[in-house]
Amino acid sequence: MVGQKTETQYEVLNPWAEVDPIELRGISPRVTGTLAGKKIGLFANFKRAARPILGQVEKRLKERFPGIETSLFDSRGNNVLETETENREKFESWAKGVDAVVGAVGD
Repeated sequence: MVGQKTETQYEVLNPWAEVDPIELRGISPRVTGTLAGKKIGLFANFKRAARPILGQVEKRLKERFPGIETSLFDSRGNNVLETETENREKFESWAKGVDAVVGAVGD
């Protein structure tokens, strides 16, 4: 046994369950022209720095584009898609009501 090499074998398991495939779609198109007169959604995730970050983004957007309107969506769910929470309808309605969204992860 001295001097003999043994091979280690590993069994690799896939943690993903079988699921129905989700149809792929491209990213949303950019807002055309200027942001003046547009409604910009500000999406804050659950981390505590997200809201202050978006406060600064909102301030600078309004300085650069007078007349811009903003709308905050404050997500409180830890590490979960908003569409998978009880706020799904509220989130979808909010998203349909804005021209573009800026998201902040408060790390």
